[in-house]
Amino acid sequence: MDSFLTAAAIALQPESLGAVALGSLIGLIFGSIPGLTFTVALALALPLTFGMESVPAIGLLLGTYIGGMTGGSVSAILLGIPGTPSAAATVIDGYPMAKTGRASIALGMAVIVSTFGGIFSLIVMVVSVNLVSRMAMSFGPAEIFALVVFGLSTICGMAGKSMLRGLIAGLLGLMAMTIGLDVLDGVPRMTFGTTSMLQGVNLLVAMIGLFAVPFIIQVFEEHRRGVAPPAQMSDIRAELPSLRLIASNFWLMVRCSTIGTVIGAIPGTGGPIASFLAYDHAKRFSKDPSRFGKGAIEGVVAPETANNAVTGGTMIPLLSLGIPGDPATAIVLAGMQIHGIVPGPALFLNHQTEVYGIYVSIVVAYVAILFMQLLGIRLFVHVLRVPPRLMAVLVIVLCGIGAFTVRNSIFDIYTMAIVGLLAYAVIKAEIPVTPIILGLVLGPTLEGEFRTAMNLSGGDLAIFYTSPTALFFFGLAAFIIALQVSGEVFAKRRGKMNVGASNA
Repeated sequence: MDSFLTAAAIALQPESLGAVALGSLIGLIFGSIPGLTFTVALALALPLTFGMESVPAIGLLLGTYIGGMTGGSVSAILLGIPGTPSAAATVIDGYPMAKTGRASIALGMAVIVSTFGGIFSLIVMVVSVNLVSRMAMSFGPAEIFALVVFGLSTICGMAGKSMLRGLIAGLLGLMAMTIGLDVLDGVPRMTFGTTSMLQGVNLLVAMIGLFAVPFIIQVFEEHRRGVAPPAQMSDIRAELPSLRLIASNFWLMVRCSTIGTVIGAIPGTGGPIASFLAYDHAKRFSKDPSRFGKGAIEGVVAPETANNAVTGGTMIPLLSLGIPGDPATAIVLAGMQIHGIVPGPALFLNHQTEVYGIYVSIVVAYVAILFMQLLGIRLFVHVLRVPPRLMAVLVIVLCGIGAFTVRNSIFDIYTMAIVGLLAYAVIKAEIPVTPIILGLVLGPTLEGEFRTAMNLSGGDLAIFYTSPTALFFFGLAAFIIALQVSGEVFAKRRGKMNVGASNA
């Protein structure tokens, strides 16, 4: 108890509070701009911590991490372009809400559920850090591969009117991520002898192209035809979600927080997987799934709760075992080591005050983000008042800069443009974009974990069906696919019967 009070006193000092608030603001800004992710923000913030004490330094990094994760929803809702890969699922219903004049409700709900998810995962981390870390480390390559297969099975639920088109879209996403130099063998794949293509297709660059370029083309097309933007987009009111609306989604928030915490605790997974699994869960268990994709508030609640619950989940293996779950937490780990804090089993004995300081800093960061975004909503929604053609020009500039800064490569700007033009053609062909995103997000993990498992087993496929955990996820995937196929067959039969009855 004395260690906790000491840590709380340090974490609540003006220097510590200022560091967390500054980090949260930096993360929020970088997360809101497509291409400038919180990983970049963390890399830039790390040198600022060199002259600080340990608790304020780690508070600055954690604030940047949390602010970036939360900030991705701002551009996802207002522009339909995710600021971070984790916010891709938020676009599906967040942007339609903005189109119907409910941008402030979506933004308010996003930050409230983000805070809930983050603090929920923190409580889980404090209560069961050892148990959850042991469970997470039982996931080997075979188990993670099975988990990703389960994630891919959600394509069936996001395929829209045609499952075949959904599967085609998913395969397009998977194929795109095979371009470049093979990570394990160093063999060029689908590069056509071009040196630039050895870099491969970066996930963030591809997502900027998928969302931003079709938006830009559509805006200029409508301007050329003289089509006015929807009246609801100019009729904007800065209103917050009601307590009744929040309460009606409470159990969805709890379930999605659990999904996010568990996924976050498994190294190599992360926010995008958690947000899509949570979105599919919300849609699958909704009383009216047809509302999803048209501006359902649950379509914002589920992914935003899950991807922010990942932040606490990733801290579990980081603190207890010293294993970062993604590039962002690897930078946080570097910051901790710079200040002499070595994560691992002995951390809770040797640096108890610093650990409690981390807990308090996470809470402070979420509170700071909550107030910043709730106060900023009045400002954010005015983005929708900007004439669409001017906004499109600004988006071109921001996305070009964002694509270049990912790897400081002109090739990425070309990739963004080509992916965007293909995405526009895909949309015109009425092929859903969401399965493409899912393929892009899960493809590298799917291939990497499969090949790692095969290397470990000496090429023996038994590694996949001798693991109870892997079998469990394979079974879930098969169940979801069967459920979706049977539902589609039943819907077609019912449609034919209705047509036959009307003709009679």
